[in-house]
Formats: sequence, C-alpha cells, structure tokens
Amino acid sequence: MKKDQFDGLIALKLVAEKRSFTAAANELNVSPAAVSKMISNLEDKMGVTLVTRTTRTVNLSEAGRIFLEQAGPAMNQIINAQENAISFGKSPSGVLRINMPAILYPYYLRPYIDSFLKKYPDVSVDIFADDQASDVFEHGFDAGVRTDDILAKDLVALKLFGPIQFVTAASPEYLKKNGTPKHPKELLNHNCVRHRFGTGTNLYDKWEFEEDGTEFRVNIKGNLILNNSFNIREAAIHGAGVIYTELGNIEKDIKEGKLKQILNAFVVESSGYYLYYPHKQHVSPALRAFINHFKEEKAGVTKKK
Repeated sequence: MKKDQFDGLIALKLVAEKRSFTAAANELNVSPAAVSKMISNLEDKMGVTLVTRTTRTVNLSEAGRIFLEQAGPAMNQIINAQENAISFGKSPSGVLRINMPAILYPYYLRPYIDSFLKKYPDVSVDIFADDQASDVFEHGFDAGVRTDDILAKDLVALKLFGPIQFVTAASPEYLKKNGTPKHPKELLNHNCVRHRFGTGTNLYDKWEFEEDGTEFRVNIKGNLILNNSFNIREAAIHGAGVIYTELGNIEKDIKEGKLKQILNAFVVESSGYYLYYPHKQHVSPALRAFINHFKEEKAGVTKKK
C-alpha cells in the first residue's frame, strides 16, 4: 500500500469519527482541503464513494461504513502499535488520571503507585475515589478500576488483584445485643447498612451469597444508607448494624476484634479488580508505563513468595 493510500485511510477514519473535515484536519495538523483530497484520492483508487458531503453534514456512504467496519480494527492496531513504539523513545510525563473504588488505593494500590512515582518523577497520578459504576471516560479519566462483573466487552482489561471475597460483618456489641445470624435469610431480621452508588437511586440492597454452589440474593433493609466503603466500615465498628463489604476493607478490624465476620459459609468471590481502558482510546505513555510497571512489580512480588 502506498503512503498516500494509508494517509487516506487515516483521514477517512477521523472524518467518520468526528463527522467533520475541519476536526479531522486539526487532528492531522493539515488543512480541510488536504483531508478532502486524501479521501477523494482513496475513493478514486477504490472506485466507490466513501463519504457523502453536503453543506451541513458529512456522513459515511454505505460502502464507506462497511469498509470501516471491516478495516477499522486493523487500522486501530496499526495506529496503537505506532504510538506505543514512539512512546518508548519518550520519558513518560504529564497527568495520569485513574478512577477507582475508595478502598483500592489504601488497601491494594498504594505501594505500586509509590514505586511508580519514584521511577517516573515527571508523571503525576490523579486518583479519584469513586464507588459509583459510572462511565469514567466521559469525565476525562485515562483508566478505571472495577470488578469483573461490570466491565463492558469492548474494553481492554488488566487483572490487578484477585480473587476478592465479599463478606458480612458486624461489631461484637451489635451481635451480642441482636444475635448472630446463622443463615443469610436471617438478615431480614437485622438492621443492615446499605450502600448507595452515586447521587441517584442506585442502592445496593440485594446482597449476594452462595450455598452448595448456587448463588442467591437477600433483599436486606436498614435505617442507615452510606455512599462509600470507609463510612460503612466506621458505622459497623460503632454498632450501626450488619455490613457487606470487600474483605480488605475490614480485615484489620477483624484481626483487632473491632468487627466480627459472620456467615462465613456463604461467602461469594469476584475474580478480582481490573484496570480497564477503551480499545479505541490512545494509550498515553504514562498509562503504558504504569501498566508495564505494575506487571513488573507484581511479577517481582510473586517470585519472592
């Protein structure tokens, strides 16, 4: 393939994504006329119209749509490979923004972030603690961290930690006063602290358990609703009721006797926490460096064990 043909493919891809010759031109740092000529040359060589143009709109023709559906993934791979190769010659810098549940940084990621920042002093890591399962890329984040059950299929996912146990616990004082449930269904007779995700109506009040290999849910109730794992932990320590949380959030409290894990025979597991980012998104040198650093550090920890 000649260079001008490849340039035309890139121009076509950008015009399709941005629905604008001007926006595509700005991305390529050329004039709109140059973009139009690239696509016209590609259409001449292929013998079909790929883009329909009016004074107000720019759209793919049916031939253009089918062509990009088939060729788009390969073009993305070539572009990403080129960008990744270029990034090896640059020292990572700038801001790396990651959205993750509140408990991830203190209980799991802190040592990896610390060593990463020492290795790459020109990078700033901006971590936003967020228990809400929101679309992080709409808010300008480079990547997010979530459990596997809410990841979309069109994302690149790197497993960070796992498996992760989700457990039920309460303070010894609460259990002494209210009794210890022996089966999850007995939670219907207990005050349970519920978790709200975000500012909407997304309330986590159906707790998941497993019995004899079968998962089931209990629709719990309670008079206290909180929106992050730290506050839920604090509430349980002070006797507010029964909580359902990731084991790492309360493991130290269990060892210190502040909380008691209950319903151990019914614990469920998630395969783990994953760092994720879109296939089509440009992977910045900072994010690529962090991914490689995490893999190297995790491999080192595994060897030591």
